[in-house]
Amino acid sequence: MCRSSGDVNSAFFTVHTLGTVEALSLHSLCFPSRCLFHSLWCHNLFFSLLRSCAGEENWVDSRTVYIGHKEPPPGAEAYIPQRYPDNRIVSSKYTFWNFIPKNLFEQFRRIANFYFLVIFLVQLIIDTPTSPVTSGLPLFFVITVTAIKQGYEDWLRHKADCSLNECPVDVVQQEKVVRTQSHKLRVGDIVMVREDETFPCDLIFLSSSRDDGTCYVTTTSLDGESSHKTYYAVPDTMAFKTEQEVDSLHATIECEQPQPDLYKFVGRINIYKDKEEPVSRTLGAENLLLRGATLKNTQHIYAVAVYTGMETKMALNYQSKSQKRSAVEKSMNAFLIVYLFILISKAVINTVLKYAWQWSPDRDEPWYNHRTENERQRHVVIRAFTDFLAFMVLFNYIIPVSMYVTVEMQKFLGSYFITWDEEMFDEELGQGAQVNTSDLNEELGQVEYVFTDKTGTLTENNMEFIECCVDGNVYIPHAICNGQILSAASSIDMIDSSPGGKRIRDLFFRALCLCHTVQVKEEETVDGIKRGIHQGRPTSFYISSSPDEVALVEGMKRLGYTYLRLKDNYMEILNKDDEIERFELLHVLNFDSVRRRMSVIVKSISEYLMFCKGADSSIFPRVVSGKVEQVKAHVEQNAVEGLRTLCVAYRRLSESEYQEACHYLTEAKLALQDREQRLAQAYDVIERDFVLLGATAVEDRLQEKAADTIESLHKAGIKVWVLTGDKMETAAATCYASKLFRRSTQILELTKKRTKEQSLHDVLFELNRTVLRQRSISGLSVDCLDFGLIIDGATLSAVLKPSQEVSGHGNYREIFLEICRNCSAVLCCRMAPLQKAQIVKLIKSSKEHPITLAVGDGANDVSMILEAHVGIGIMGKEGRQAARNSDYAIPKFKHLKKMLLVHGHYYYIRIAELVQYFFYKNVCFIFPQFLYQFFCGFSQQPLYDTAYLTLYNISFTSLPILLYSLVEQHVTIDTLKREPSLYRDIAKNSLLRWPVFLYWTCLGVFDAVIFFFGAYFLFDNTTFTSNGQMFGNWTFGTLIFTVLVFTVTLKATKCLGLGFVIWGSLLFYVIFSLLWGGIVWPFLNYQRMYYVFMQMLSSGPAWLSIILLITVSLLPDVIKKVLCRAICPTATERAQVRKRFLKIDLKFYLC
Repeated sequence: MCRSSGDVNSAFFTVHTLGTVEALSLHSLCFPSRCLFHSLWCHNLFFSLLRSCAGEENWVDSRTVYIGHKEPPPGAEAYIPQRYPDNRIVSSKYTFWNFIPKNLFEQFRRIANFYFLVIFLVQLIIDTPTSPVTSGLPLFFVITVTAIKQGYEDWLRHKADCSLNECPVDVVQQEKVVRTQSHKLRVGDIVMVREDETFPCDLIFLSSSRDDGTCYVTTTSLDGESSHKTYYAVPDTMAFKTEQEVDSLHATIECEQPQPDLYKFVGRINIYKDKEEPVSRTLGAENLLLRGATLKNTQHIYAVAVYTGMETKMALNYQSKSQKRSAVEKSMNAFLIVYLFILISKAVINTVLKYAWQWSPDRDEPWYNHRTENERQRHVVIRAFTDFLAFMVLFNYIIPVSMYVTVEMQKFLGSYFITWDEEMFDEELGQGAQVNTSDLNEELGQVEYVFTDKTGTLTENNMEFIECCVDGNVYIPHAICNGQILSAASSIDMIDSSPGGKRIRDLFFRALCLCHTVQVKEEETVDGIKRGIHQGRPTSFYISSSPDEVALVEGMKRLGYTYLRLKDNYMEILNKDDEIERFELLHVLNFDSVRRRMSVIVKSISEYLMFCKGADSSIFPRVVSGKVEQVKAHVEQNAVEGLRTLCVAYRRLSESEYQEACHYLTEAKLALQDREQRLAQAYDVIERDFVLLGATAVEDRLQEKAADTIESLHKAGIKVWVLTGDKMETAAATCYASKLFRRSTQILELTKKRTKEQSLHDVLFELNRTVLRQRSISGLSVDCLDFGLIIDGATLSAVLKPSQEVSGHGNYREIFLEICRNCSAVLCCRMAPLQKAQIVKLIKSSKEHPITLAVGDGANDVSMILEAHVGIGIMGKEGRQAARNSDYAIPKFKHLKKMLLVHGHYYYIRIAELVQYFFYKNVCFIFPQFLYQFFCGFSQQPLYDTAYLTLYNISFTSLPILLYSLVEQHVTIDTLKREPSLYRDIAKNSLLRWPVFLYWTCLGVFDAVIFFFGAYFLFDNTTFTSNGQMFGNWTFGTLIFTVLVFTVTLKATKCLGLGFVIWGSLLFYVIFSLLWGGIVWPFLNYQRMYYVFMQMLSSGPAWLSIILLITVSLLPDVIKKVLCRAICPTATERAQVRKRFLKIDLKFYLC
């Protein structure tokens, strides 16, 4: 008995790939017959039984789907029902039952929250000088706010899941269409999908309302590509047009287990007809309709569910991205560690001094504070440890617990300024900038390297056919005289009219009309938009996932050869003589980024032809004849001009060669395991011995203001690297046009061509000597030579090869990095997607650890976007996959300028001031408490009241700095855009370096000393109130706290023009103090603050001391800023002065 049907399936395909097909005739392979499937079925049954008897474990690498839940015929195979998940999508994180424990667990994994929880528990367990409320209430506030935010976000996900899972779906049951809910779908259900409906799960396409068994699909929600893709029904089921016919289907599908690759699927369908042997057909990605895609321009289709719910490819791509941490967050954590050491040091010092103070018996147990018997018997070590914990609790407010909440609120609210920016809204796309994560806002102001894609990012990805070179002759659209196409040669000669030249030209034009995946649309409307209307009649137009293919087919149309349609597997062409030519499409060898070419095998009336087009590097090595040198020279010339080039070749196949090719392709397509590798091997064998026909040139225009953006980034001190898969000449021309390279730039080449002439070791050391020599010659000169580096993918692989690091020649990586550091711009061409990520990682992990940003528009850019510190996706024509996987998304490359130079600048300034201010105000807050212990015998007596301890960070001082961190603009937006060099002032985390941190800490200590000793000397004169009463210790603490709140709040007035927030915050403190001390609160056991605040305000000396201490505390910071601006102003401060003088001059002129 088989363990599961997976064993049967795996055995079947393993046997098949081991050589079953090789033993069969070529005829039976190319034209499947009963003999083939009978042999395969016998092998399947035999090896399934064999594996079952052997008891082999873990052999389930495929699944069997029973269409319509029908059992296979008796004797066909064992029917073992398999359990699959339902079609429910769950993107939410919590449930009603686990929200509280799970959320609390996640929050207390943060070190800061866990620290404050420990402090709170210590206050509950031992006798501490402050109430547990002082730590518990702020912690409760932080936890509650975060839980509400996360709970609300998860509730929105629950709502989205519910609406998705309950959407209606049509299912074929008992020859009728029954409407049900999406989450009730099961694997094996036959689904009917109508036009403009979204596929509810991953489906195998069975039949369509179109006669040719095709349907058009858009995958915008999956990869963002809005172009129409063609999918094909299973040939044996495409004739089923009604529910009755579809429901009568008796078949099983054997396919791979779920995996996230959107563009890969391997399987086969076994169709049972009466008592005949099953007919098997291969299934690929062209037969799989993915959940989330939308049916277009097709009335309806029938399909069977193979992957449901969380096993669909869309759900499997919900993988969370790795958490990125900004430089500010890292600095903040480092500062917290320093303050934690300060806290521990304070507690240790006070504990030691307490026992030194109590060494005398009179001080150890004074007459007014006798110990209990338990306290006398407790060991001194235990008492010391308890006192240490008590001091830790007393001083723990130096760690700002509310800073985390304030920072999160600032990032979350501040991110809306990007989405609200009207200048970053694109009218053509109808979309503005998007923020996918707000955790990296300030990182936009720290970028040192920008890695950008070329096609679709720097360029428009809007292709226009410019010219083609056929057999040495150049053809340009519209260059026609008397109905004859003219050559663009030096003299105006007619084209080569010799029989050989005409034959090559016609073959070239036919090749471009046949070798593509373009679809022809003849309908008047597409997605509700009228297109292709000419003189009131609908005409055809082309749609494709590749803009290059559309440009080439349209170019051929202008040159006299029009691709009409693909009908009944025949491609139709209208030639220049208005004659329709028909070619049977036999095989399509699809394009992939490794081969960089595609081919088709077609059959004309009398011969088999294989046409191939691709990059010059992939075509020229496979060419055996043709005018290679002339075409190669023209390709290089077009590349220098910045045009995208493709080479075209063909090969005639004899009957035996075609049968051999068919054998290789069929064998590879029938394999369930390693199908991609087998297809690649088959393509490599088939695509050879070509005759070169010519080459094409397509222009991809530079995006608007792309050059201005790159120039501004250079002025801001940001190095820009272009990473592209294009050839070197084309990419270099684009770099010159975009001002990445200037005409004065000395280009250094590190390419495969050069390493063939010299060894890689010699080239690297020569380039390194060149840049170092120039740097030593230039010295301090401003006019130093500008270097630009060009490297290709092959050379990069050699440079990054691990074996080189231990070789005798030294570390190639370090030499390469040294060269790059001395280059203002770098171009990496012929790059694979993985190599893009490797480059970013290489720079990111170098010894300087610079902040990197990657920007791209296509799926091939996702790897580098995820690798960089900040990833930005362009909402381009290559889809939205880059935008979805990025941290930020912008419509055009030009918006990167404002994103970094304006928003990034503001975000960093604001968050840096926020962090430093929080540490400053907490030092001011807790250092007087430390000093107070020297005057109270280290008795752990708190200086401030419990209410003040609790509300200081939450209410009294948080709002002004939060508002500042949202609206501060130290210079105008226009100034930042006009002077990109201001970006250099904040580079390398300049506002959160250790000297700045020490300055703010020392400033806080200075102000705290002023607060404490100013009030102390005032009290030393025995201040009395008007009724003769003396001030007590709570009045002393309240006076210090009042000066503290006013000082740290007024410190923010230098930044805020919103005075009502400052004075409103101070007014709140005064009103609260009056109410807290002016009313007898029934819930308090004792009220030590009763009438204290009013008593303090009734004293004239107290008023004078408050004003005097605030002035003295604020004065040093003001003096320091005035002197720094006068002696060594920064570029930003000079810009502020220029702006001020400009306003004065303008007022004077107007007067």
